[in-house]
Amino acid sequence: TDEQLDLDDGRWEDIHVVTGALKLFFRELPEPLVPFGHFDKFIAAIKMQDPIRRGRCVHDLVFSLPPAHHDTMKVLFRHLCRVIEHQEENRMSVQSIAIVFGPTLLRPASEEASMAMHMVFQNQVVEHILNQYSYIF
Repeated sequence: TDEQLDLDDGRWEDIHVVTGALKLFFRELPEPLVPFGHFDKFIAAIKMQDPIRRGRCVHDLVFSLPPAHHDTMKVLFRHLCRVIEHQEENRMSVQSIAIVFGPTLLRPASEEASMAMHMVFQNQVVEHILNQYSYIF
């Protein structure tokens, strides 16, 4: 919207407000950061048993994303990697970040009965991309 925000306003000093706003932004997008058409491909890739094939496949899938999605993912995941670097202070490990952002960034077009099962794989995709950031990007 055209709403003007004053980032010097004291309410933005609370990291939970900023994080909540970031998550809300990605959750409210009409299509998630990983487009609906890519969801099943990422889930199939993360299920691969061979780590080399899995890594190559996720890499190729990230590069197959539309440019705006790819570029946004690169910036977001670079930021999340920096958050993880400070996990001793903020208690946000790779797994914690994946749990928080997995279902927001990667979701199926329709909610299904296997939602809980998907959530495990959604988190694993985000965790994989975080762990392999330098290789993927």
